[in-house]
Amino acid sequence: MLKTIINRMLQGVLVTFCLLTITFFLVRMMPGDALTNEKAMSPQVRQKNIEIFHLDKPQTVQYLYYWKNLLSGQMGYSSTKDQPVAKIISQSFPASAMLGILGMIIAVCIGIPAGIIAALKHNSLMDNGAMFVAMLGISVPSFVLGPLFAIFIATKVPFLKVAGWGDPFDWILPSLTLGLGTAAYLARITRAGMLDVLSQDYIRTAKAKGVSQFSIIRKHALKGGLIPSIAFLGPAFAMLITGSFVVETIFQVPGMGQHFVNSAKDRDYFLLQGMVLLFGGLIVIVNLAADILLAYLNPRLRDSL
Repeated sequence: MLKTIINRMLQGVLVTFCLLTITFFLVRMMPGDALTNEKAMSPQVRQKNIEIFHLDKPQTVQYLYYWKNLLSGQMGYSSTKDQPVAKIISQSFPASAMLGILGMIIAVCIGIPAGIIAALKHNSLMDNGAMFVAMLGISVPSFVLGPLFAIFIATKVPFLKVAGWGDPFDWILPSLTLGLGTAAYLARITRAGMLDVLSQDYIRTAKAKGVSQFSIIRKHALKGGLIPSIAFLGPAFAMLITGSFVVETIFQVPGMGQHFVNSAKDRDYFLLQGMVLLFGGLIVIVNLAADILLAYLNPRLRDSL
């Protein structure tokens, strides 16, 4: 188990290194550069970036200085925000993280029970209804669902607001908008996993012995039936945090999505590279956590991960 974790960590470091290297050179292939931005850049920020990352030198030299400074904790200064990249990330990450966590909680609390119930009531009206709703949730994108919530719910419920992130009530609609789509996917995956396990011989043997359905589900079916869902949760959680730009824009959430898109549009090299580093690291971490949980639930996977 320890060997598996170490191997996964080394793979994650390699993936992050390759991701940053590709991003470093790709952003410099865009027209213009970080020092000729359309938006006004303060002379102080311009001079700091030149001094720290040697932007007046060849790209290979810049690349070496980038890693040298990154390993010492310097991520550079944003050419559009006139602030250190680390400060921008520290200010915007909590909102995106909270939105992603709440969205995942909603997805798990809705998707997994719906999938289990649908599997237990296979081919019934409840099963067909749950899968129809799940398919509807997959088909309706967040940029449609968000405005609908804002128009038909936020305007009619006094304590809900169309935009903002000031108090816990402001978290409800953005979290629902972000989490319902993932809940739909999770319901279908959970249903498929549970149906596969419930058709196994050992489940039929337990039923023949008179074991109650509750005991069969709790002791035998859940551990195996939820394996596909847990495998999905790792990438899904990273996707919720990193892919929430549309929801953040609709509900005016001060998260990282706006910085990620604007940094690419404005050729803000260092802010874009900082966002890629954060998002890549998050994906590596949550996938590692999902792999460890899978290995715990299925001992046969411990040597094959």
